[in-house]
Amino acid sequence: MSSLLEIQGLHKRFGTTEVLKGVDCAVRQSEVVAIIGSSGSGKTTLLRCINMLEDFQAGRIVLDGEEIGYETRDGVRRRKSEKEIARQRALTGMAFQQFNLFPHLTAAENVMLGLVKLKRMSRDEARTLAMRWLDRVGLAERADHFPGQLSGGQQQRVAIARAIAMQPKLMLFDEVTSALDPELVGEVLQVIKGLAADGMTMMLVTHEMRFAHEVAGRVIFMNGGVIGEEGNPKKMFLAPQTERLAEFLKSSSFN
Repeated sequence: MSSLLEIQGLHKRFGTTEVLKGVDCAVRQSEVVAIIGSSGSGKTTLLRCINMLEDFQAGRIVLDGEEIGYETRDGVRRRKSEKEIARQRALTGMAFQQFNLFPHLTAAENVMLGLVKLKRMSRDEARTLAMRWLDRVGLAERADHFPGQLSGGQQQRVAIARAIAMQPKLMLFDEVTSALDPELVGEVLQVIKGLAADGMTMMLVTHEMRFAHEVAGRVIFMNGGVIGEEGNPKKMFLAPQTERLAEFLKSSSFN
């Protein structure tokens, strides 16, 4: 099966610090890829480069046949226009550690905003689609509540509904449970499991090792800005091939 996402030789620096040191990976349509690793290994930076929330200094990111963020003409690498990058950014959806909901808008209005502003839907069309996705994440009855009236888990589910309502080709999750109280984690992970079952293509940075083991078709272990190991989670977690991954799993919640 051909890849939906291809990353080749990705390098990213912050000043003189190189965070990504030549990352190569590919993601197939409907694949769920979990990205694990210690803090500072480059996990979140990788996702942010895919969504062009961060520029990168070298390499290529190709999503569904389109080179993301940059183009090379006559041997010269150029950043694409802001308008083109904004269009490409909409090809991916992203859910963050923090929910980033607008506090003055209801749950439904938060989901509707991008549909109206970017997809140019009428408010009635956008409301219908927003309600469909809020129902999908179990929050239809909370559609007219403001973020301050929702629990952290409910806010995160609204944020996921908002991202997916835009019909992205690829969904990115960055530690979406890390800001939640432990008793709220399960409800968010259940939504992601449902999306995986529906065939959504996803990359998720997570510290929930057991969740990665159960849901992901493939795990990427980031170590020092490169991919230290990747493969089937059941095989990797049972018999890691590198000492560094073995150490990481031993120190994590997976045992």
